[in-house]
Amino acid sequence: MMPTAAFGPGGDARPPWARALVTGGAGFLGSHLCTRLLDAGVETDCVDDLSTGRAEKVAHLAGRPGFRFLERDIAEPGCSEALTGPYDLVLHLAGPASPTAPSDRAVRILDAASLGTRAALSVAGRDGARFLLASSPPADPRAGDADPVGAHSACAEAVRFSEALVAAHAGAHGSNAGIVRLFTGYGPGMRTDGGDAPGVFIEQALAGRPVVVAGDGSRTHTLCYVDDMVDGVLLVAAGRSVRPVDIGGDEEPTVGEIARRVIDLVGSDSPLAFVDGRDEPPRGARPVTGFAREIFGWLPGVGWRDGLERTVVAFRGPDDPLPTVVSGRTAQRWE
Repeated sequence: MMPTAAFGPGGDARPPWARALVTGGAGFLGSHLCTRLLDAGVETDCVDDLSTGRAEKVAHLAGRPGFRFLERDIAEPGCSEALTGPYDLVLHLAGPASPTAPSDRAVRILDAASLGTRAALSVAGRDGARFLLASSPPADPRAGDADPVGAHSACAEAVRFSEALVAAHAGAHGSNAGIVRLFTGYGPGMRTDGGDAPGVFIEQALAGRPVVVAGDGSRTHTLCYVDDMVDGVLLVAAGRSVRPVDIGGDEEPTVGEIARRVIDLVGSDSPLAFVDGRDEPPRGARPVTGFAREIFGWLPGVGWRDGLERTVVAFRGPDDPLPTVVSGRTAQRWE
């Protein structure tokens, strides 16, 4: 049984849904959400066009009762009609995941935020389901993303539009729709080819290559372990909040500390390589998690050092474990 925090003001630990739809469900976070929902007895439809998701992320769920995978683009005409439901919960993760996404994906990103979000909202509205948009922290205008034709503006504009669309639906139609703003998440199954820490550090250390750090390594980075992030998403989903809720780590290790921790855990001889940091992306916003704590009782439970250890163990595999013992996670459970 997978751990999670309790739901609702009464502390009811049972999931309040019978059937859920997860768009972008073959991505890193989406696959963990699908697994958690299924483990709790919630029938789950996973929709993904596999443009960034990977079928192997949900391969372990194939054949399980209540699970269905559909390789479809939620933004394409007719997709919503194929999602017959009925659903109690719609988690919309098929959207911009990174402000540094390649510019050749700009049209897909904007379509997912506009057409895709509209289609997912229509499915939720049809079934009277709770709708939750997985969004990203808003762009900092000082970083240049305020320009709608800037280098990485597609993600910034997609985030703004999709959030505005959800808020408009909630205001105009009384839709039970909310938003979670997800900060950097990591854990088993994360991608290591996106160029972001800690994934790229793990990939470099496991390959025995230099672990490359931009600048002097002093820039801080918030990290949220995937189990904590799943807890946060599902707690917000179980409520009726329309206000955006930040879900992210409450610790800020430096990039240098993260790189050194990864090298130590892997047991690699990889050296640290510091490179020119002039092209380093600006420091991202820090999550403001007071609302998540006060209203939903959410607190991250896995520190970044422990979380990195669990992540490296998962990447090394059962035949090549770390010599240390990974401690168990204490949390409430769905019964």
